[in-house]
Amino acid sequence: MGQTVQFAGAILILVAFVLGQFRVLKLESFAYLWLNFVGSVVLTADAWRGQQWGFVLLEGVWALVSLWSIAARLRGKPLASGH
Repeated sequence: MGQTVQFAGAILILVAFVLGQFRVLKLESFAYLWLNFVGSVVLTADAWRGQQWGFVLLEGVWALVSLWSIAARLRGKPLASGH
């Protein structure tokens, strides 16, 4: 089941990335931010379980930045846009 969880988390992040690159989703949109947040939380938890500390760091920071951006959007603060 571990591979399935990893695959699901990676797919969420990759979907956000691809849709952002093709400008289907704006980088500051809730959809983009939530896809990144959920995907990175899934991968962080799986890496923690497997004691893969480098990936815990990478995905954990990814999750925190995504969550920070979601919170900023909810507060009505503008985000830096990559577009």
